[in-house]
Amino acid sequence: MRETQLSQGLGHGSIHDRRDYEPPIYEPELGSLPDVSDADVEKVNQTGTTTIGITATDGIVIATDMRASLGGRFVSNKNVQKVEQIHPKAAMTLVGSVGGAQSFIRNIRAEVNLYEVRRDEEMSMRALSTIAGNYARGGPFFAINPILGGLDDEGSHVYSIDPAGGVMEDDYTVTGSGLTVAYGTLEREYSDDLSIEEAKSVAASGVKAAVERDTGSGNGVFLAEVTEEGVSIQGHKDFGDVL
Repeated sequence: MRETQLSQGLGHGSIHDRRDYEPPIYEPELGSLPDVSDADVEKVNQTGTTTIGITATDGIVIATDMRASLGGRFVSNKNVQKVEQIHPKAAMTLVGSVGGAQSFIRNIRAEVNLYEVRRDEEMSMRALSTIAGNYARGGPFFAINPILGGLDDEGSHVYSIDPAGGVMEDDYTVTGSGLTVAYGTLEREYSDDLSIEEAKSVAASGVKAAVERDTGSGNGVFLAEVTEEGVSIQGHKDFGDVL
């Protein structure tokens, strides 16, 4: 991938000189903001995972599998927590490059903390989703496609953040290589009057269905429950514990 160094100033040359200026090419380790190509976006599905976000009448449920794999062919870790709390009443999934996803989460948490310190109030989900989209589009986070779910004064919200920075809100959403199988389950089982406990069962059912067919997903389910009391995250190796 070609990356171009940001100019540190072109001096006091002529207008013609500045127009003809071509910044030098440098090696990736010096740091920059990489472009996200169509091939990079496709690698999200090749890496492998299944993450689900569902709205409920009294909160939000986010479910993810526990497997980390290399290209969907080799299982590198069987106990990965792919959902993290980022706000007093919001959680976000980690999808795509592990390093990029972890860095993304750290940056979003920092933005939330700064907002609350400066304004002495919790950030709304609309503001939080906008910041997440801006970071996904402009930051050095390789091909991530997270789900954001949380509560604010306007109710329950679930957003899908695409690698180009697009933000889409829906009643439920799925990302990762197991999404086609999981979506089929959610289309059948979701309704707009689910309680938080019912939503947990539906979300786990979607992950379980994906695990059966998608080689990049497996080894159990993590469930994040977001309510007015805050965020609770629990892992289950046995789907029978939550179904």
